[in-house]
Amino acid sequence: MLEHFIVTWLPEAVSILEIIGIIVIFVGSIKAFVHYVISICTQRRFSIKIELANALALGLEFKMGAEILKTVLIREMSEIYILGAIILLRAFLTVLIHFEVKAEMQHGDSSEASLNNY
Repeated sequence: MLEHFIVTWLPEAVSILEIIGIIVIFVGSIKAFVHYVISICTQRRFSIKIELANALALGLEFKMGAEILKTVLIREMSEIYILGAIILLRAFLTVLIHFEVKAEMQHGDSSEASLNNY
């Protein structure tokens, strides 16, 4: 009974998580682009890179959650290798984005401090 439930509904849950990840990345990208256009037109400053990187990281987390749920449905060892590679790649991208955000935040803090000194 439980196995039938998992086989029936887990692919749907995985698809929903992947769609959520795609929506988060899409909306975050559009929002960052809108802020970019506004900053060009009005000379207002937005933390566009940080905003976009956070959206990418969150979207990747949803997609990685979907990949982890897929491990329940694995039947062959070759599928585990492919799924493991996908999870490692997404985890690497998430860590890379995290360090990019951290560096950008430190750069932004130091540039704001130097602007305040003038």
